[in-house]
Amino acid sequence: MRPILIYCYDAYCCWCYGFSPILSKLERIYEQILDFEVVSGGMILPQNPLHISIMASFFAETSKAVEETTGVKFGKDFLWHIENPADSDWFPNSEKPAIAMCIFRQYHPNQAIAFAADLQYALFFEGRDLCDNEAYRHLLDKYHIPAEEFYTRLKQKEYTDQAREEFALCRQLKVTGFPALFLQTSGSKIYELTNGYTDYDTIVKRLEEVKELL
Repeated sequence: MRPILIYCYDAYCCWCYGFSPILSKLERIYEQILDFEVVSGGMILPQNPLHISIMASFFAETSKAVEETTGVKFGKDFLWHIENPADSDWFPNSEKPAIAMCIFRQYHPNQAIAFAADLQYALFFEGRDLCDNEAYRHLLDKYHIPAEEFYTRLKQKEYTDQAREEFALCRQLKVTGFPALFLQTSGSKIYELTNGYTDYDTIVKRLEEVKELL
């Protein structure tokens, strides 16, 4: 078994959106010696739907900080909902994109990082509502996933259970900030590399330090 780099993220996490280019680079550099696994974190899981107006100021402040720190851009269609929350019909919830990720892995298990980035681009740049089933249709075309199969599976308890198991795993790993990275070695030991946004050079340094221990 090769070591596994575990990426704990959430589709609604602005910092994960800014982290996507770093993670893609890590995958390119280390794909010959590491396996990569994406775990959805369940950052927003209200018992009852909560309107975007409750979180708008948080998203506004965080998106500005992410742009300044990482250089990624948030699209005007996303920002409209943040700047005009009273007119928005969004009720953010992390569960559906996490279920979509579980389904996606059935088709393309080695492209989960790319799909996570596409989900976040769909939300944070294109302004698609990830709680709306139609927000995923363009990605089904991109990855050649049969739409009827996908939407059938989206309703199945099996995939909801899988998503909730991932939320529980993030709690077990004591993730306090997304994105988080862990390295699981062949001996089943798990080393924390990051717990919150971290730049590429720092991650590589920590990764190499752990590798020396293996």
